[in-house]
Amino acid sequence: MPANRIAPLASREGLGGAYFLLTFRHPETAREARPGQFVMMKAGLSAEPPLRRPFSILATDPERGTFSLFVKAVGQGSSALCAMAPGDEALCLGPLGRPFTAPPAGTEALLVAGGYGVAPFRFLGEELRRTGGRGRLFYGGRTAADLPLLERLGGLGLEIVPATEDGSLGERGRVTVPLETHLDSVEGEVRLYACGPDAMMHAVARIAAARSIEAEVSLDPWMGCGVGTCLGCVVRVQGADDARWKYRCACTEGPVFDSARVVWPGEDDSRARRARGEGRP
Repeated sequence: MPANRIAPLASREGLGGAYFLLTFRHPETAREARPGQFVMMKAGLSAEPPLRRPFSILATDPERGTFSLFVKAVGQGSSALCAMAPGDEALCLGPLGRPFTAPPAGTEALLVAGGYGVAPFRFLGEELRRTGGRGRLFYGGRTAADLPLLERLGGLGLEIVPATEDGSLGERGRVTVPLETHLDSVEGEVRLYACGPDAMMHAVARIAAARSIEAEVSLDPWMGCGVGTCLGCVVRVQGADDARWKYRCACTEGPVFDSARVVWPGEDDSRARRARGEGRP
């Protein structure tokens, strides 16, 4: 298990509103992290706030021994991190969790991000560029202000398709609309990756199932420890037997899961009926 280490803040940059780009010095995470993994962070070395908070790793720089996070200040823990000044120390546990699976050679990776769920896709985009993979990022939010990383995602070799629900940037509507438009015309193999609000990831899972496309989702339940002890982040995951699902810790057996195995809210009863031969297949 990764040790709890001190990570000094190397730089802090405001991105507008409650969004910040934070870079920490932590050579182990910078060297070992893979796209889709996360860290548990706590500002300062005191007992307050009492719990670390989970954050997807945005990017790493192994040569400098640093990693970066895209953080939205929404609660006590994230706000304390965003209030840090360069040189201040945080506690870091990581890298943690199961990363994304790299797409097979020749397969186009379609990355679907909602709001600050875009964080792991900066890292995944770097990996695709390094390995010569192809990718396209569908980046959605309620307004243009919810897409503060848009300009910083250039240079990855990804074609970026923005969408906002109010039409202030990119296509108007939910991010799954341009995704389906692309899927209607795409040639060749594709694989879906999604991170963001549960409703968006569920929609991506339905799209993948309807089109027989493999998809992975990065789930974001509440986490207290990050190492499978507190059981606060359990999610329902379908096993080989369609009539059964089991609780799995998102921190140790995720956060990345096969979307076809996730039992989304409201789906458990219908899956059980189908397994018994009742209702529509």
